Amino acid sequence: MILTLNKLRCSLPEPSKALPGRDTPMVITNHHFVTGYPIAPPFPTHLHQACFGMGCFWGVERRFWQQPGVVSTAVGYSGGYTPNPTYEEVCTGFTGHNEVVKVIYDPEMTSYAELLRVFWTSHNPTQGMSQGNDVGTQYRSGIYTNSEEQLAEALTSKQHYQVLLTQAGFNSITTEIRSAGVFYYAEDYHQQYLAKEPMGYCGLKGLGVSFA
Repeated sequence: MILTLNKLRCSLPEPSKALPGRDTPMVITNHHFVTGYPIAPPFPTHLHQACFGMGCFWGVERRFWQQPGVVSTAVGYSGGYTPNPTYEEVCTGFTGHNEVVKVIYDPEMTSYAELLRVFWTSHNPTQGMSQGNDVGTQYRSGIYTNSEEQLAEALTSKQHYQVLLTQAGFNSITTEIRSAGVFYYAEDYHQQYLAKEPMGYCGLKGLGVSFA
């Protein structure tokens, strides 16, 4: 039974079998607990957006809000089928969604290339439907792009890092790279969780291979 459940959690559901979700968006506090900026649009037009999945989104969000040039972050669900899912629904594996982090950054202070460097070196992109000891489709590695330029840059960065990982003896990258779908905000208590609960769980860990 346990093996069957784990197999289901590690396989994306057919769209027709996904949970129905709901029409009502999640109610959130539109204020970043650390930076003070809004976490929901509209954002100033000079700011850019990026979206990444790297395992449990608590530690991922903290990693990005700590980066120079990042003005806001938010955790949520994307990449699946169920509209406005709850955390509990995502954890069943029957929404198809990934735990992701929306990153709002100032391109005059940092670059998408720098965010990609942080992405590749901060987690294990070779684990498939898991990250560390966390198992399930919601923990998969993913880059969700907002433009053709981001998509091209992400694919090029993957090729580059694969060479470095192969040289270091690691397996093939399993990261999904595709255009961003709808971003559904996670529950309020998940937003900037590790700033509110500094001793909270964080399993984020890279492979120790530099993105030189």
